[in-house]
Amino acid sequence: MDADILKTAENWVAEGRRIALATVVDTWGSAPRPTGSHLVIDADGNFEGSVSGGCVEGEVISEAIDVIESGVPKMLEFGVADETAWRVGLSCGGKIRVFVDQVN
Repeated sequence: MDADILKTAENWVAEGRRIALATVVDTWGSAPRPTGSHLVIDADGNFEGSVSGGCVEGEVISEAIDVIESGVPKMLEFGVADETAWRVGLSCGGKIRVFVDQVN
């Protein structure tokens, strides 16, 4: 699946879309997607792939749009110790770190 996501990213860049790639770089405990999972996002909020589930992906998409606009990569962390754990849907004991960077 992730090879398809990278191909989608390549195609979107070739189409002239401004995009970011989100990658799961670390997990702990219960995490819905393994390390190395990808989500590609364009400047309009279109996306393909998965880095988690539920509200986490909504937050990653929002942050990715900021990364596309600013050109500054971000390391995002979601987990039970985070005050937003319940809000983003990681209430079952997991923790993930997602790196988001613009792709040219």
